[in-house]
Amino acid sequence: MKFLIAGFGSIGRRHFRNLKALGQNDLLLLRSGKGQLPDDELTGYIVEDDISTALNHKPDAVIVANPTALHLAVAIPAAKESCHILLEKPISHNVDRVDELQSAVQAVGSRVQVGFQFRFHPGLLKAKELLNSGELGKPLSARAHWGEYLPDWHPWEDYRKGYSARGDLGGGVVLTLSHPFDYLRWLFGEVSYVLATTQRSGQLDIEVEDQADINLGFTNGATATVHLDYLERPGSHWLEIECTNGTMYWDAGSGNLRIRLSGARSEKNYPAPDGFDRNDLFLDQMRHFIEVVEGLVEPNCTLEDGIKALQIALAVHTSAIEGRKIKL
Repeated sequence: MKFLIAGFGSIGRRHFRNLKALGQNDLLLLRSGKGQLPDDELTGYIVEDDISTALNHKPDAVIVANPTALHLAVAIPAAKESCHILLEKPISHNVDRVDELQSAVQAVGSRVQVGFQFRFHPGLLKAKELLNSGELGKPLSARAHWGEYLPDWHPWEDYRKGYSARGDLGGGVVLTLSHPFDYLRWLFGEVSYVLATTQRSGQLDIEVEDQADINLGFTNGATATVHLDYLERPGSHWLEIECTNGTMYWDAGSGNLRIRLSGARSEKNYPAPDGFDRNDLFLDQMRHFIEVVEGLVEPNCTLEDGIKALQIALAVHTSAIEGRKIKL
């Protein structure tokens, strides 16, 4: 199979390396030339700077890993050429051309996997299994927290020039750290309302929000709070879920899932597998996407899932600006 990778920032390079690790070497790149990563790894590979020219090489699949605001400019022509697509999250910074992508995908039967890699985390997979089994009873509420210090993310570049810090490229903490919107919906079901505040602290000299506090309501009656920020040092990412028969706590850093049943004197721990590494999520996602391209499985995070997560993120911004609850 031939894979076209659009973008060679940190996530594009990760996908490039993971594809090679999985034995896929028929690769080509679409690059703007504005990235700051060295390109010595690309020696011997075709590199194009125009999507039409890149698609003339007839790739089977396209990995969309350029800045958020530029995703659909690659994904739509790729879909029209019947390519299968791994579309990084969030799928865009607004919904302006989302319907055009949907129409293109439906017209030719392209399969789209959205890059919410936490759906492959063993701790969250176990949490979903336990919730589905009913062992902990009915889910009542959740608290998700994710804070990381933005200047530490990509030490090779000025963080203020990266897409995460630029509104014109679809940055800001709400879109960039939108994973909890997807995994909470994956665990709890559809979101019915959003009530949120966002803030630009001034600590980072960036033009986008660096803090957000969000309340979510779900159609099953559960609620959740989500805190996101670009400021926490050292960073932390965790999820706590309260159910009628117990609680669970997942820590993204250690990978551990901890369960306490109501009335129990001890906890159950489900640690991450020995040697577990953050890149394992991306490797598992890429293995899955290869099977999607081969037609062996359906995407476990579909374009519709990506649209739902984007709608939640955009509702966060609307709620923060208008100071009211947004119904979905």
